[in-house]
Amino acid sequence: MFTGIVEVVAEVVAVEPNGAGARLVVAAPAIAAEVRLGDSVAVNGACLTVTDRSGERVAFDAVRETLERTALGELRAGSRVNLERALRADARLDGHIVQGHVDETGRVRELRPGPNDTRLFLETSPRFTDWLIEKGSVAVDGVALTVVGIGAAGFDVALIPHTLAVTTLGDLAPGERVNLEADVLGKYVRRFLERAGLAPEAPRGGA
Repeated sequence: MFTGIVEVVAEVVAVEPNGAGARLVVAAPAIAAEVRLGDSVAVNGACLTVTDRSGERVAFDAVRETLERTALGELRAGSRVNLERALRADARLDGHIVQGHVDETGRVRELRPGPNDTRLFLETSPRFTDWLIEKGSVAVDGVALTVVGIGAAGFDVALIPHTLAVTTLGDLAPGERVNLEADVLGKYVRRFLERAGLAPEAPRGGA
């Protein structure tokens, strides 16, 4: 389990073919000495397992399913990624419950700077927006955020200067894909209501 509070932004140094998947190697000096083989780390919000560590570099193997259902397949050497190690049982939950299971990918429609924050507008499927509520939680590339508004074709969030400084979200440009994960509690509530006939079936589709 994760919280959506990014520990470090790391640089991708290599993306190597690995069967039908790929090996992702990142330079993460801030955490490399502490991670162990088999540890779970959220890479742009997708839970991956540490498969190798050498000096300041950490490697993860992403299977074909992961590459197809997330935006990780678009990473290249030089890309920056958000990293968060799995939550310890005795740690504070500062963000919200994030599983590291990407529900779908969305596309950046606009980054709109304002006097106090930058508004990020994202295009998503109706299935995904059906899981959201205003002021509810959502993870964008592994960053815990609060939903500001919801429309027919997407939603928007507000990015404070600190978030822009310590994550990759300020690097985004219109058209780029991002990994999205809705609040797991909301997804379960929605599904129970559907089964009880108290809510219409959410549209299917997405990543």
